[in-house]
Amino acid sequence: MNYVTIQHEDDVAVLTIDRQEKLNALDRQVVEEIGQALLELESEGPRAIIVTGAGERAFIAGADIRAMSMMEPLEAKRFSEIGHAAMALLDRSPIPTIAAVNGYALGGGCEVALACDIRIAAENATFGFPEVGLGILPGMGGTQRLPRLIGPALAKELIFTGRRISAGEAREIGLVNRVVGEGEALNAARELTAEISANGPLAVRHSKAAANRSLDVDLISGLEYEADQFALLFATEDAREGMNAFGEKRKPEFEGR
Repeated sequence: MNYVTIQHEDDVAVLTIDRQEKLNALDRQVVEEIGQALLELESEGPRAIIVTGAGERAFIAGADIRAMSMMEPLEAKRFSEIGHAAMALLDRSPIPTIAAVNGYALGGGCEVALACDIRIAAENATFGFPEVGLGILPGMGGTQRLPRLIGPALAKELIFTGRRISAGEAREIGLVNRVVGEGEALNAARELTAEISANGPLAVRHSKAAANRSLDVDLISGLEYEADQFALLFATEDAREGMNAFGEKRKPEFEGR
C-alpha cells in the first residue's frame, strides 16, 4: 500500500492515511487501500482501531477533485460503491473504531469520520460537506450517516449549504464526541482505546453489534437481538473471568475466549 499505513501499538492498530501532498485526499487507490487495510485488521483482531490522517493540516481534506472531474457517470458510481464498501468495513467491523481528526475533515474525510464509532477532534479540526458547491453530492455515505447521527434537519442544513463548521460546533451538534487541544487528537484516541481494551473484547464486540442493530430494526427486534447477544456471552470464558474477578476483587484478565 502506498498511501495507508498500519502501526500496531499493543492491542490497538493505528491506520493512517498518508498522502500529505494532497492533504490526504481520497482517490480510488486510497479508498481501495483503506478497504484492504481494514480487511487485514479484521483478520488480525486488534481490540480497537484508530483512524487518522498524516500531518496536522488535514485528517482527509475530501475526495481528489481533479480525479473526480474526469469521471463519467458509470465511473462515478463505481467510485461511490468502492467508497461505500470501505466505509461499511469501518461501520460494521466488529472492532471498535475511533477517528482522531486533525485539520480538515471535508467531504469524503467527514464521511470516513462518520463511519467510525467514535470521533475525537483537535481544536483545529474543520468539518463540512462542500459537494453541492461542486454540483455533486456526498457519495460515500454522508447523506445516510449524518442524518442518523445529528438528526435530519441539521444534516440537511450542512449538506445543502456546504458550510464548514469548527470542532466546537461539531461537538455541540453531536458530530464529534470530544474536542482536545491541537495536535492531541491521536493521543486522546490512544487513551480512549486503552479504556476500551481493558474490557472484555468479546463483550465490546457484541455490544457494538447490538448498538449497530438498533439503527436498522424496530425496538422489539433490537431487544430480541440484544437478549441473544447477552446470552451468547454467558458461554464465554471472558464472562466467567470477569464475574469471578469482580467477586474476588481483582482486575480481570480477558483472553477474548
